[in-house]
Amino acid sequence: MANEEKIDKTQVEHVASLAKLQFDDADLGKFTTQLGDIMELFNTLSEVDTTDVTPTFSVTDQFNTMREDVAINSHQKDALLKNAPDTQDGYIRVPAIIDESEGTN
Repeated sequence: MANEEKIDKTQVEHVASLAKLQFDDADLGKFTTQLGDIMELFNTLSEVDTTDVTPTFSVTDQFNTMREDVAINSHQKDALLKNAPDTQDGYIRVPAIIDESEGTN
């Protein structure tokens, strides 16, 4: 694990900005430490020799039970819209998450 690069606050701030997250200095320090610890765990795992280990796709003998994907009208639209914080023309309004001005000069 020699010469492993440590994660720093600048990198955490960059990732947070990409995810549209904001942290105060206390949280930024906490998350930097936590992410650094996680990266160290991955570095430790990468040192394990798994050459003769058969890949595991499921650790249990349980399988997903699937049902047919059929749309049904449960006639609950009015109740749903009544509980929504903001509606318009029979739809739930949500804040925009994509800034279309990004990337244009």
